[in-house]
Amino acid sequence: MTLDPALPLRSSTVSRLRAAGCVFAEDEAELLFSAARDAAELDILVERRAAGLPLEHVVGWADFAGLRITVEPGVFVPRRRTEFLVERAVALAAPGALCVDLCCGSGAAGAVLLSAVPDARVYAADIEPAAVACARRNIEPRGGLVLGGDLFDPLPAQLRGRVEVLVANVPYVPTEEVGLLPPEARDHEPLVALDGGPDGLDVLRRVAAEAPRWLAPGGHLLVETSERQTGAAADAVAAHGLTPRFVSCEERYATVLVATRPV
Repeated sequence: MTLDPALPLRSSTVSRLRAAGCVFAEDEAELLFSAARDAAELDILVERRAAGLPLEHVVGWADFAGLRITVEPGVFVPRRRTEFLVERAVALAAPGALCVDLCCGSGAAGAVLLSAVPDARVYAADIEPAAVACARRNIEPRGGLVLGGDLFDPLPAQLRGRVEVLVANVPYVPTEEVGLLPPEARDHEPLVALDGGPDGLDVLRRVAAEAPRWLAPGGHLLVETSERQTGAAADAVAAHGLTPRFVSCEERYATVLVATRPV
């Protein structure tokens, strides 16, 4: 049973959230009301949000591409702009496609692939134990498999040369800019999911170096990046024989590199 959002309580909740700097205080209040069973629990949830905890960690889930994705403390929160990355992956995945979700975090991308692509076969991996545990809750009930380890290391060897769609939502924030991220990201999400090295592309380069051995002929690697990184990102994948192109969505401030293994 959810809490009855009586007007005085609703007003005070919005005021507390707005005072804490929540830009969308009214919308967040609605979510907190829906998550709380009584006024005491609502007070706890509002206090946690006002203290800077990501809203998704407070309520325990994120709305992502039409799915309710479980998001637990210490796990990277799937971003709205990343829906564009996953939409591109879904568009490239034929029914029954073998897909991999690297740096999977909560497993949002893998969950969408399993839900949107008929008979998709999805493997996901992350180096963070908390992310692996969370991703298993989102992916494995839908029929995928989540593994723990660094990038390609935990994947079964028999996948080499067979992956048709490889989504790698790698960290791409330059190290010196991590401190400029909103507090809810830099204080509550794992650094390994944010810090991409000096120019933000260290992990992308590692993925690009190994991806050709895992991709099927004609298979695609999809990576989210920033507009200013496109030149260096294209060079990183081209150096390993992949053909780069970029797609973007202005509405979501999203830039996606699609790198294809030649047939």
